[in-house]
Amino acid sequence: MSIRADDLPQNVADLQALVRAQAARIEALETSLKTLQAMIFAARSERKCVLLDSQMDLELGDLADAAPPPPAANDDDPSQTGGQRARKPADRNVGRLPKWLERIDKIIEPDITACPCCAGALHRIGEDICEALDIVPAILRVLRLIRPKYACRACEDGVVQAPAPPRAQTGGMATTRLMAHVAVAKFAWNLPLNRQTQMLAGQGIKLDRSTLSRWIKSVAWWTRPLYERQLQVMHGFPRIFCDETRMPVRREDKKTVHIGQFWAHATDDRPWNGPAPPAVVYVYAEGRAHKEIRGQLAAFQGLVQVDGYAGYNGLTAKGRKPGPITLAFCLAHARRKFTDLHKKTGSAFTADVIERFSRIYAIEAEIRGTSAAERRAVRQARSAPVMAALKTVLEEELAGLSTKSKTAEAIRYVLGHWAGLTLFLEDGRLETDTNTVERSMRTIALGRRNSLFAGDDGGAESWAVLASLLNTCRLNEVDPFTWLDDVLERMVSGAVKANDLDQLLPWNWKAARAAQKQAIAA
Repeated sequence: MSIRADDLPQNVADLQALVRAQAARIEALETSLKTLQAMIFAARSERKCVLLDSQMDLELGDLADAAPPPPAANDDDPSQTGGQRARKPADRNVGRLPKWLERIDKIIEPDITACPCCAGALHRIGEDICEALDIVPAILRVLRLIRPKYACRACEDGVVQAPAPPRAQTGGMATTRLMAHVAVAKFAWNLPLNRQTQMLAGQGIKLDRSTLSRWIKSVAWWTRPLYERQLQVMHGFPRIFCDETRMPVRREDKKTVHIGQFWAHATDDRPWNGPAPPAVVYVYAEGRAHKEIRGQLAAFQGLVQVDGYAGYNGLTAKGRKPGPITLAFCLAHARRKFTDLHKKTGSAFTADVIERFSRIYAIEAEIRGTSAAERRAVRQARSAPVMAALKTVLEEELAGLSTKSKTAEAIRYVLGHWAGLTLFLEDGRLETDTNTVERSMRTIALGRRNSLFAGDDGGAESWAVLASLLNTCRLNEVDPFTWLDDVLERMVSGAVKANDLDQLLPWNWKAARAAQKQAIAA
């Protein structure tokens, strides 16, 4: 729409306001145009290009499993790394295969054992040994349980027979171990049930997918008390992380899909050597409303690290029982507002803001693994001035921007969450971001992509139970199948009672196994 000279305001202040408004509109249109051009014309490899040489891995989606996990943006000082991020040395087994693996000796004798010169007998003078990693593919077998009957010839009532050992599914065709294998393949390694049925069919076992679904349901039923106990233990610590992600669930009519939610609760105090182990629990809910998280955290009090979703704000109500909840917000989400803008505009202002955030993460990398008191002291001395200067820069820039500007929106987001974003400066137990729980969401996203949806609400509940326990195993560097096979066998047999489930929690189970190995070695 063109503006005639007669329509222009005569007041200088009004003219300046009009110019700012037009500049904001132009910026928004240019941003939309560049985004559309990139989506249509750019090569796929360029659609997620990096922003700055010193900001190579700043996307929230770029999260990898690690122990202890690194910060979301573990930016190193470019002056010390030549502008490139220092890479962590690869941890591989090349040349040093684990000693506990079984060794199978295969001796290769020469074709001739007589001397080629005098035809005399050759004597062994040495040997060369070369080790190579081998595999025995999964083998299906039939386990026959034979229970002999014994009777007395002198009387009629003296028949003795051992009772049948309990199984996770009484009377079924599968052992507890096979059911554990199916559950681990789906919820730890994201292998859908239809693909597992195809793999079984390759070995001559033709099963319907619904049969495997019933196995999953049975395993989830047995392990649910342990799942609930793990969530209870995690809520006993003074700080947790929370996040949510969608989970499509098929309706009863089997024709429509409802978008439910997986709410993730996570703990990990390894960055400051605290008491909380690395763990995650997913809670299925039909929606994303505040009432869902309010009910899940009804018995919790303390610190909750979250993103900027407004649904968490109701947790901070005054007079809350059993105690107050304080929200700490995610610095990575705040920075992402500016990284997205920098992709589209390349402005000097967004580059400056990103660089200030990188200073915070560089300091965090230095103090990672120290005590909470040390972390707080360093943050007060070094990080607090950086954050104070950042706030000043943002406020000054906002004063000269139109309220409709995308840059103004990003600045208002940061300033609106400032108290929660800077809470880490006052408490050394806090992380700067929520990537601890973000990392735990990756396996849910992969499983959702492979399986498309959960069968129904009950299937989503089973998914939440088993994914929580098995991914907690992975966080604690415990093999999920070894753990689930042992835990199921002990729970089904009654060797572990309901009031003694703590010993089966992955971190306690791992410690007990390590103690057993040390006792045997001694």
